[in-house]
Amino acid sequence: MDIGYAVNCLKQGKKLAREGWNGRDVWLVYMAPMSLPAFSAQDTERKVNDRTARFIGEDTPLETLPYIAMWTADEKWLPGWLASQSDLLADDWVVVG
Repeated sequence: MDIGYAVNCLKQGKKLAREGWNGRDVWLVYMAPMSLPAFSAQDTERKVNDRTARFIGEDTPLETLPYIAMWTADEKWLPGWLASQSDLLADDWVVVG
C-alpha cells in the first residue's frame, strides 16, 4: 500500500511497517492526543510524570499533539518518527501484528 492508505490504517489503530523492515520487528503506530493533569494534582493515578514536570512546571497540565511512534530494531520506543522521502514514495507498506 502507499503512504496515504498507510496513514489511514495508522489512524485506525493498526501497526504498520515497510516490507523491508519486517524481518527486524520494526513497526509504527499512531499515538492519539493525550491530556494529563499536572504533576501537583491530588487524587489521580495518571498525571504528568516528574521528568516532564521538570521542564513544564509541576502545576502545568500536559496536552500532547498526535504523533507517530516507531518500535525500533533494538527494541526501543521512538516517539515522533519522521518519514524519509523513500518512505513517503514507497508502495510496500503493510499492516503487521
